[in-house]
Amino acid sequence: MSVPSSLRVGPFVSNVLVKKRYLFFHFLLIWASIIPIMLEFWIYWQFFWNYARPVHFYIYLPLLFFLMYLTLAGSALIFAKLLLMIVNAVYPAKEGVFLRDASDKDYRFWSMRNVIKKWPVWICHKFPFPFLDNIAFKMFGVKTKFSNSLFEGWVDTEFIEFGHNVVVGQGALVMSALIIGNFLIIRKTIIEDNVRIGAHSIILPGTHVGKNCVLNTWSTTIVGQELEDGWIYNGGPAKKFRKNHFFQPGLEGRIKGVSKNTKELRERYDSQYEKRHDEKISIIKRIKRRKEIKEEESKIWEKVD
Repeated sequence: MSVPSSLRVGPFVSNVLVKKRYLFFHFLLIWASIIPIMLEFWIYWQFFWNYARPVHFYIYLPLLFFLMYLTLAGSALIFAKLLLMIVNAVYPAKEGVFLRDASDKDYRFWSMRNVIKKWPVWICHKFPFPFLDNIAFKMFGVKTKFSNSLFEGWVDTEFIEFGHNVVVGQGALVMSALIIGNFLIIRKTIIEDNVRIGAHSIILPGTHVGKNCVLNTWSTTIVGQELEDGWIYNGGPAKKFRKNHFFQPGLEGRIKGVSKNTKELRERYDSQYEKRHDEKISIIKRIKRRKEIKEEESKIWEKVD
């Protein structure tokens, strides 16, 4: 399902502000990134404005606005990266559990890094295509591929590594930093190849999601949890549900073999639906029916295997 650009997310930056003076970085970046687009407009004015024939000036003006937007986003990212390099040279970002207090250096510098990232991330969000979000991820140190689909969920902007062919569901949250009580937890989160993160699920800092994993919708991991390769996880905290067969070679042909008679499957579904909704069934019959359904499902998965 497509999402309007106004609702699209992607890189996520915390709004926690330890000290108000850190807002200086925010205003400095806005000012510095606006200067190049002012210069760009001045050059365009010099080349195209003609009082006698102003038509050319207005014809190419939409294209100029598009280029100015890209320039604004690019300059914001570059200046933010330079500031982050200076800040990290003074006090490097690191993993750990830190006190959520203004006296704690790690907590202060984490807040400072967030303030620096806020403006370029906001600018990249407003662009209708996701490649600016991908560039923002890479500029801020997140290891990801341009083929990954990370833009329907909230994804932190440091200490995260993605493999290839990763899909983050709508409203999902992938975190590398978390505030619990009076503590700030910063841990590297690793998500390997062919991972599917369900809608509205939460991945807490330090989680390691193995290859070919699926984290089901509305599921939650715990801090530092390991999800084994090739499993579907469900619940909160996430637990093994069943083996993930969706990345096995030749799966499509085997599924077609299992469900050749679609009419029969449809009739079975309709009968089960009517029984569930129209009949008054005793608890004993419900338990018996659940066992029968589980046995039928296990037989189907045996055929797939």
